[in-house]
Amino acid sequence: MPVSLTLFSPEEANNLLPFLESRMSHLAAKKREMDQVQGELEVIQLLLAAGASTGNPDVAARAHKERRSNELGEEITDAVAAIHAKGCVVKDLDQGLVDFYSLRGERVVFLCWQRGERRVSHWHSLQGGFATRRPIQAKSA
Repeated sequence: MPVSLTLFSPEEANNLLPFLESRMSHLAAKKREMDQVQGELEVIQLLLAAGASTGNPDVAARAHKERRSNELGEEITDAVAAIHAKGCVVKDLDQGLVDFYSLRGERVVFLCWQRGERRVSHWHSLQGGFATRRPIQAKSA
């Protein structure tokens, strides 16, 4: 299957922000719920290891929590895939980070956006990350 790379201008990336803002907010909520369910499942595993019976209400809820965890995992995977299908790269669900491939002179770089920002206004190298981002107006590499 051929691989394609979508290159974005800052304007093209900014045009996707309404789509991304709603999707990333939804993903952050699903990720928080997933983390909570996973934590509850870890406690249940500890209870079982300590000898809790299947009559324990927390242990009895295990199957439901496992199903919910699987559902959340599928929802998150599908939502991330929908964002990736637009050519964007989801970098961090908790922080709401999304990158866009772009050209800066002859170099392929990432335009960088964080949920809550009004515009895509930063970039970083492909090897760099959020901590190394720079304003788009700055021309030094």
